[in-house]
Amino acid sequence: MAVNRSRKARIARRRKTRMARVEHDLSADQWAALKEAWGGCAYCGATDRPLQRDCVQAISRGGRYTLDNIAPACGPCNASKCNDEVTGWLRRKRRDERAFLLRHIEITADLAARFTARPESEPVGAGTDRPVTGPAAVGIAYLDGPADPD
Repeated sequence: MAVNRSRKARIARRRKTRMARVEHDLSADQWAALKEAWGGCAYCGATDRPLQRDCVQAISRGGRYTLDNIAPACGPCNASKCNDEVTGWLRRKRRDERAFLLRHIEITADLAARFTARPESEPVGAGTDRPVTGPAAVGIAYLDGPADPD
């Protein structure tokens, strides 16, 4: 069987390979709850366009489709962000990155409490009774500022 060697086909094959390498565990119920919690595009707030799953940390950078790594995005925001790091992209677009990160952490923690139960031995983060991992943990480190050199 001949393999399509076009640029578009090569990119599609690479994406398929990347997607197959990681485990995605975002359920349809979780996606619906995420869309409801954000109330529109997580980046620009648009409510008049269909929403797409956008990885806060891109799949090409080690992200995956999980509750704490997905934000609903309109098509233009998702295409514009591409595989950029979210805070750099927000800064470049002159959007409020702090507000996004705080809201992302709040929504992620709320939905994590609804969809998962924490074992007693699991660490607690961000002043809540739920663990904070993935992009949300990166956001907390970013919001806290640089570590004290002393």
